[in-house]
Amino acid sequence: MSAVFDVGVGGPGFLAARARLELLFDPGTFRPIRTGVGDGVLSGSGRVQGRAVVAWAQDGAFKGGSLGSAGGETIARTIARADALGVPVVGFPHSGGARLQEGVAALTAYAAIFRAQALATVPMISVVSGPCAGGAAYSPALGDFVVMTAEAYMFLTGPKIIERVTREVISSADLGGVKVHGANGVAHMVARDDVEAAEMTRRLLSFLPDRVGGQGAPLMPPADAPGEDPGDVLPESRRKVYDVREVAARLLDRGAFMELSPRWARNLVVGFGHIEGRAVGVIANQPKHLGGCLDADAAEKGAWFVDMCERFNVPLVVLSDTPGFLPGAKQEAAGVLRHGASLLRAFGRATVPRVTVTLRQAYGGAHIVMNSRDLGATLTLAWPDARIGVMGARQAVELVRRREIEAGADAAALADAYEAEHLPVRVAAAAGFVDEVVVPSETRDRIAHVLELAKT
Repeated sequence: MSAVFDVGVGGPGFLAARARLELLFDPGTFRPIRTGVGDGVLSGSGRVQGRAVVAWAQDGAFKGGSLGSAGGETIARTIARADALGVPVVGFPHSGGARLQEGVAALTAYAAIFRAQALATVPMISVVSGPCAGGAAYSPALGDFVVMTAEAYMFLTGPKIIERVTREVISSADLGGVKVHGANGVAHMVARDDVEAAEMTRRLLSFLPDRVGGQGAPLMPPADAPGEDPGDVLPESRRKVYDVREVAARLLDRGAFMELSPRWARNLVVGFGHIEGRAVGVIANQPKHLGGCLDADAAEKGAWFVDMCERFNVPLVVLSDTPGFLPGAKQEAAGVLRHGASLLRAFGRATVPRVTVTLRQAYGGAHIVMNSRDLGATLTLAWPDARIGVMGARQAVELVRRREIEAGADAAALADAYEAEHLPVRVAAAAGFVDEVVVPSETRDRIAHVLELAKT
């Protein structure tokens, strides 16, 4: 610890800032920089699992955790330094916002930070372990990933000002706590405390490269999947739901799946894992919620994740099991067309290897948007009992055989006949719209083969 911090900026807040950095880095590897500047910011570099990483942390006890021009310059220079070195940067913001005593100079400091973040081409992770208000709340949202601890909160305008302006009385937790930001997608992971937040961040870094356009995430030692057949997760009845995360776990090394934003748009699951030691992004419909239907929020979440994987050169594994887009006036008003188009655009522009596996069903526009063959999928697979079509059998016959049904024909029998003729995956495979029908136990091997080819 430098003498400057000992006499000028030391205290409980500084010790917490230092401890957060020490928890992140491998023991004994942290080296501080710009300690002479002080002003409530500690920055430096070290190693995470042997890999170089740059980080900064704010002292929440120094002048109320406010950001001044000198501290802002340290953060901006730290981000720029990480970008110049081509290594990830982790920030630990803990601030009530701009320092009022410095006026516009403090605002300018935030502008410099925001510009450094906007220009950076390296992964940026924010770990929020305390209050983060005003301009300080923008910084995490400008980065790539946000980890919040259970007691943290973020908002642009605090409860006291809200009460004064609108007369609304609300707590900090209800305004910007982890329940709020976990559900709206601002926070991607929630930790119990600083220790778990550091563990999550260290693990998250293992899936990310050093910079955009690089060689991808570091290869990990290959490991076997758990050994259970992923097909056994699916219930016998098509009307029953299941947890698609169990399918993902049976395809990934050691069954280890790191889910992101689990409480935001729960009908779509996204996260990271490894297959034969190579990092992959998993995006999957979740039948446990809305039956796996896509909606505006799920499309927004999916577009964010696909764009992020493309940005960091992470291959994608798409697990498709969806009856379609959720219908209704609320969805149209929520901009489902705009968000759905964003997901289409993300997949259509993606250049990373991406394999789609249709597990049980994929109908209509949802079949297309979940990385269909002609949207540019590297490989499209399907399990033998899957169904693919414009829509489900019952809905189809109600449209094309409406007059017969009105005349007394058996709608259920017509639906069974339509399904047998048009929806089995063998029909789509025979027409070339699915590259291969595989038994579930062969799925991981086929994905691993594609990823291996992509490396050569």
